[in-house]
Amino acid sequence: MFENLLGQNASEQLKTDIEAGFLAPAMLFSGPPTSGKGTAALELGRVISCEEKSAWECQCSSCSRHRLLLHPDLLCLGWKLFSAEIAASVGTFLRETSMSSYVLFVRSLRKLLARFNPVLWEDEPKGAKISSISSKVNSLEEELDELDFFIKKEAHFSASERQAYEKKDYESQDFKDKLVKQTDAIKKKAFALESEGISVNIPIAQIRCASYWSRLTPIGRGKILIIENADQMQEEARNSMLKLLEEPPANFTAVLTTTRPGSLLPTVVSRLRPYKFSARDAFTEKEVLRRVFKDNFEMKEFSVSAKESLDKRESGAEGSAVSGVKSGLISLYLDSFLPISPETLKALSAFFSASVAYKAALLSKKNGRSLPEEVVLLGKFCTPIAEIAGLGRPKKDTSSVITLIMEKAANFELKSLFFHFIIFLLDQVSLSQRTAAFLPSVAYNETFRKNSKWAETAVGIYNIRPAQALEKLFNDLARELADL
Repeated sequence: MFENLLGQNASEQLKTDIEAGFLAPAMLFSGPPTSGKGTAALELGRVISCEEKSAWECQCSSCSRHRLLLHPDLLCLGWKLFSAEIAASVGTFLRETSMSSYVLFVRSLRKLLARFNPVLWEDEPKGAKISSISSKVNSLEEELDELDFFIKKEAHFSASERQAYEKKDYESQDFKDKLVKQTDAIKKKAFALESEGISVNIPIAQIRCASYWSRLTPIGRGKILIIENADQMQEEARNSMLKLLEEPPANFTAVLTTTRPGSLLPTVVSRLRPYKFSARDAFTEKEVLRRVFKDNFEMKEFSVSAKESLDKRESGAEGSAVSGVKSGLISLYLDSFLPISPETLKALSAFFSASVAYKAALLSKKNGRSLPEEVVLLGKFCTPIAEIAGLGRPKKDTSSVITLIMEKAANFELKSLFFHFIIFLLDQVSLSQRTAAFLPSVAYNETFRKNSKWAETAVGIYNIRPAQALEKLFNDLARELADL
């Protein structure tokens, strides 16, 4: 058990507790993104539901359903960015069409689809949005069924065989072209579903539905509820969760994951057995990518600026206010599969930052004030990055800035790209001060932190259009920086 969790002492602690019969009914998995918290939670679900001895290669019906995330005793909810993992899994599947890569691909999609389990949406009022989301879910499910049928028909690629097809006929260009077409359609529908249907916050309705579900008789040996990024629960949802933890049903396990355990209610944390996940070193992360995504890549494949971003994030810099991102090599690798490259997002964030500094300078001059040195350095640092990328000089006109960014970022139709943009924006702010002979003021840092968090919350929770959020972010930053 837990053979798929590399470089984490938490796996040994979990195995010890399971074998000793001391597994708690509720647990907290805390640690940085891509440290394996979600993987460990899903594997725990397989282990406690196994009909035999919980071996890694167990072929019992319960384990088979858990591997494809189709077990009725598994319920997942909570905010997460799925698009990068889905895109990377598509790349792996097309590169090596084996059973293991097919399962990787299907699991990446099922992690998203699990958020739309009918159990979680029973209390949602019926409306146009729910209807639209349901339609997208059904369409994606149909695409998966068609792909499964195509593979079994064309490649005799069945779950019972659990091995890659080997016949040369299936290496034909026609087979590959059809596979590319089908996976591309699935990927686009998954991206659309994520952007429209996934909200950052966890509403009380879903916790209530999960609580009701937890008390139903399990199909197998026991139920498991996994709540990712549990710190994003609304206040009412936290109180409802607390009631479930105070009186957990029999044969029920709850796993909450978070990158920020300090954001959870102390009364909730006190009822959870903690398991800490640490950031993996570069060697272990490379091994994860080699085993999971079957990619023996080298760092030279990433650009110089991407490596600088990795170094910056590994140093412990604060990441996204909403997603808590502190990216390592795995995150950098996954991001490289997004439809808008990290390089483009970095350049756009530099153009945005340089334009903010320029407008702040004009406002300061108009008001007869001198511009803070931190803002001057921001403009000097970001302007060359934007110019080298072909975005031109900074602009003072809000509409021109936002129009250009939205055009180059494909209107942020994939919501996760907006959060990556904000991460890069905060990176630019920090990196611009490397040559400063002074520390930036608390007010300067707070200005960016507060306004960036607002933009993420507006888009992620309240579904405000990215263009509208960026316009307000741009104007508020320029005005507040000019007044420092």
